[in-house]
Amino acid sequence: MKSRPGGGNATEKILAVLQALAEHERIVDIAKATDLPKSTVHRILQSLVEHEFALNAGDGRYLGGPRILTLAGRLMSSFDPAQHADGTLRTLREETGYTVHFGLLAGDEAVYAAKVEGKKPYHMPSRVGMSIRLHTTAIGKAIMAAMPDDAVRALLDRTGMEGRTPKSITDPEGLLADLAAIRARGYSIDDEENEPGIRCVGAVVFDHTGRPSGAVSLSTLSMEPWQSPLDELGGQVRRAAAEISASLGAPRDAPHDAPVT
Repeated sequence: MKSRPGGGNATEKILAVLQALAEHERIVDIAKATDLPKSTVHRILQSLVEHEFALNAGDGRYLGGPRILTLAGRLMSSFDPAQHADGTLRTLREETGYTVHFGLLAGDEAVYAAKVEGKKPYHMPSRVGMSIRLHTTAIGKAIMAAMPDDAVRALLDRTGMEGRTPKSITDPEGLLADLAAIRARGYSIDDEENEPGIRCVGAVVFDHTGRPSGAVSLSTLSMEPWQSPLDELGGQVRRAAAEISASLGAPRDAPHDAPVT
């Protein structure tokens, strides 16, 4: 995919070259990715080198410069995914009326990073900072469904599959079959698998590397019928997760089998 059409203004051309520099080193490749003339790319690169946003590596190759690394380091030191997700989470709550959670992968479990209470007269027994198991929750299963099966098996070997409720999936093959179904439909379901009387729908969130880093979920009491068809709710959660992924810099084609390290 091209970084930016070459017909933009000067700022757009510079940004296009910077973006292409993340994936390409040679002028000819950067020119092809941006639809810019090689002479224009060379001129922009020379200016970026002068201001330390690029390095001339010799042999016609250019690399990202130290000022890019400095800026990235400063931004990441204060980076809060929950802040980036806040507007989307609140919109999802307004659209559905349900309690919305945003969980982040933390080692072999997930942690609630944000929660927006629903419009119901009751509250979910969850809290920001609470750790949750992956194999029993909509957030966790959405994350696991974006992992390759061998990574899932390795994770389960480390954590085990303790049942939280009588409906918890406690065998690896059963969970892998459920994860395959999640990949096929695009959202996960927790039907009283983590807490009796509570069910959830979730979708995975990817980070800037394309790895599954968390998930979004809707929660309600199982005694209440869903106010919309499940596929419709799943679609809303997926769109919210995709919007948050984009805000975190995820590639548009983030894979569903990205390795987790």
